[in-house]
Amino acid sequence: MPHLKTIEWVNDCARIIDQTALPLQLVYKDIRTAEDMFEAIKTLCVRGAPAIGVAAAFGLYLGIRDVPGSYTADAFNDELDKKADFLVSSRPTAVNLAWAIRRMKNTAHSSGPEIVEMKKALLAMAKRIMEEDRQMCLAIGKHGYELIKDYKAVLTHCNAGGLATTEYGTALAPIYVAQEKGRIVRVYADETRPLLQGARITAFELMAAGIPVTLICDNMAATVMARGMVGAVIVGADRIASNGDTANKIGTYGVALLAKAHHIPFYVAAPSSTFDLSLADGSAIPIEERPAKEIICGFGKETAPPGVTVFNPAFDVTPFSLITAIVTDKGVILPPFNKNINKIMA
Repeated sequence: MPHLKTIEWVNDCARIIDQTALPLQLVYKDIRTAEDMFEAIKTLCVRGAPAIGVAAAFGLYLGIRDVPGSYTADAFNDELDKKADFLVSSRPTAVNLAWAIRRMKNTAHSSGPEIVEMKKALLAMAKRIMEEDRQMCLAIGKHGYELIKDYKAVLTHCNAGGLATTEYGTALAPIYVAQEKGRIVRVYADETRPLLQGARITAFELMAAGIPVTLICDNMAATVMARGMVGAVIVGADRIASNGDTANKIGTYGVALLAKAHHIPFYVAAPSSTFDLSLADGSAIPIEERPAKEIICGFGKETAPPGVTVFNPAFDVTPFSLITAIVTDKGVILPPFNKNINKIMA
């Protein structure tokens, strides 16, 4: 079971692991304002769709914590809405962020008119969202374990472990559940260019938990599959449309194509909060583009000629036709996704 806590509420602030310092240092940051939380999310100090949802919930509470008690309920809600919009703008692709903020706003709007009571309700909701995430990830682990328990090894892309959630993770949750049951499943981790979440975070997290992990470059996944070194692929998600199209870290689409070519099951693991049933398909999912320097000057060393044109989308969309099953806290969803997602998520 993973022991690192990505985010906690301690000493009247949100304490996060600064994931930009991994794997060389384990650094904790205390976040005390909405502005600091915005920066932490934007700069990937805290990352992973479920984790940034929890972080944003605490960030919104921190944003209104010091609003004077003399405010009217309307003035308080106006301030709340401004902070909410500000936090939602930090990263556009992961739907969990907006989902958590929406729950927080609904809590405030339904708990007035006393300002003190509204603040208490908001902090309680942020803590509730955090605990719900932990429980959803554990449920994903139990459902996903049944799919991967007979494999000696699986491949994953990016980081969808405990460091992307409050505990257990999504794609890695079945691996942790297997460990608790005495079964060891090796994980082949793509390095995940350009920010190396697989190399810096997934490898770090699994080694800390005593789970065997083999790090590979992104362009080695095909060879690993062709040699029969993995039995399945399991990845996380940042947003899933109602037809099953799934946005995840850039490179996931390519891994799904490789899995299809090698007749290897491709599983997506995500909590129910990651589904966006307002979208008919993945074409409407907003794709965040990151700064060019992440590619041409990654981690401080220039690796491309000055002035080169750069395209740096942070996510891609894997079509539902490449997905074998979607593992959720409510159970495993099988094709046809356009029918079964609505059936289970309802």
